[in-house]
Amino acid sequence: MSGPVTVYVPGDSSALSLGADATALAIAEAAAARKLDVRVVRNGSRGMYWLEPLVEVVTPEGRVAYGPVKAQDVASLFDAGFLAGGPHPLRHGVTDAMPWLAKQERLTFARVGVVDPLSLDDYRAHGGYRGLANALKMDSAAIVAAVTDSGLRGRGGAAFPTGIKWKTAAGAVADQKYVVCNADEGDSGTFSDRMQMEGDPYALIEGMTIAALAIGATIGYVYIRSEYPHAEATTREAIRRARDAGYLGPDVCGSGRAFELHVRRGAGAYICGEETSLLESLEGKRGMVRFKPPLPAIEGLFGKPTVINNVISFTSVPIILDRGAAFYRDYGMGRSRGTLPFQLAGNIRHGGLVEKAFGLTLRELLYDFGGGSASGRPLRAVQVGGPLGAYLPESQFDTPLDYEAFIGIGAMIGHGGVVAFDDTVDMAQMARYAMEFCALESCGKCTPCRIGSTRGAEVIDRIVANHERALNEVVLRDLCDTMVGGSLCALGGMTPFPVLSALNHFPEDFGLARPGTRAA
Repeated sequence: MSGPVTVYVPGDSSALSLGADATALAIAEAAAARKLDVRVVRNGSRGMYWLEPLVEVVTPEGRVAYGPVKAQDVASLFDAGFLAGGPHPLRHGVTDAMPWLAKQERLTFARVGVVDPLSLDDYRAHGGYRGLANALKMDSAAIVAAVTDSGLRGRGGAAFPTGIKWKTAAGAVADQKYVVCNADEGDSGTFSDRMQMEGDPYALIEGMTIAALAIGATIGYVYIRSEYPHAEATTREAIRRARDAGYLGPDVCGSGRAFELHVRRGAGAYICGEETSLLESLEGKRGMVRFKPPLPAIEGLFGKPTVINNVISFTSVPIILDRGAAFYRDYGMGRSRGTLPFQLAGNIRHGGLVEKAFGLTLRELLYDFGGGSASGRPLRAVQVGGPLGAYLPESQFDTPLDYEAFIGIGAMIGHGGVVAFDDTVDMAQMARYAMEFCALESCGKCTPCRIGSTRGAEVIDRIVANHERALNEVVLRDLCDTMVGGSLCALGGMTPFPVLSALNHFPEDFGLARPGTRAA
């Protein structure tokens, strides 16, 4: 055997929580004890969290996967000859051929779990910085046109066309412009931003640099939630290395164009995921929602034109500038173009990240990838799009994952989080939780959100307690209507989505009769 055998052990924070550090140390110690030449690389996660820690070894037939590998399993792996891809109960074969991965369309996550996250050589060898090289040859209008023509919409939840946002900021006249990444990933059941920053941080840096070229910005900020220490550390180190290599700083790649990037730790509030509240926090103020207009693209950070996108939006941009707008646009359906990393969580057998083109159904995602419920019981409800997303019953599982299709059923795709519940769930309590969550996380600026959510929880309690149930149902629906129409931002405006969907699809949990039946 010539040269070291490369073994990959994820340094992803979810894998770490499952013992990946102990596994990596055990492999290094076992190799040293057996006098075997082994190089351990800490990669990102492939997204198959039920198999973490997933260990991969480079063999002539490709990278072979073993998992979940605990420290106590390492000795038996060496005994089985796993450095040569030998048979073992934990062996899953060539990683790329595993059905979970083989059935995906990985664009933004093409490198995550494949490369050493902090190796610029790895990043470039897998297509990194080709998009920036092309962007440096283009003028601002051409970059904006490419992003617009690709059909890319914001992946943070609102799904606003990215090219339009960039064009607005590019056209604004100012002595300073900013690019801000919203990495305050606070929705329940979401983790794609974290995985991207921990597993492929240079893609974010490249995407933000391209955005800066497009609008004429020279300073950028990555606003990372405080609960993501590993993502923060990896992103900071990647920025340092990119700067040292000339990809950031006063002369990006010798182009004469300047762009400096900084990391700021989030203030720990869910509301700071709303773009104007995030800007307030970045400026050192309490995170409170701003009135719009003016839009941030016109008057954003420190009153200057600012482009704000989330991690997945920015990491999609290098692909577009490298492969072309048509390449990206060819994925998806309708007005939902490209791919989205869907995150499977909750009561699901195979939780993890699935990147697919828009158009697959929720049922395919839940069963073909998720494997059904972890409990083995029937799936009763699924919440898509975070804590403000609607609860979908089994009768809506065949809805295609498409922005407009979900709007058509009173739901949203949002950031792509999917949380599953089996038939033991109490949907009245889930509805109450939505109101309680809103009350806890409200910035307090507008009355419908601040007061409406508190009253909403109280009204649900009265319905469940059978206190003037029919009358209180009317009150709850009226209250939801007020919150939708009168709230300043999406927190108050969308909290009624989970509440009304639970009320409409699961009335029996509230003690209410289904339409066409009598109450007990």
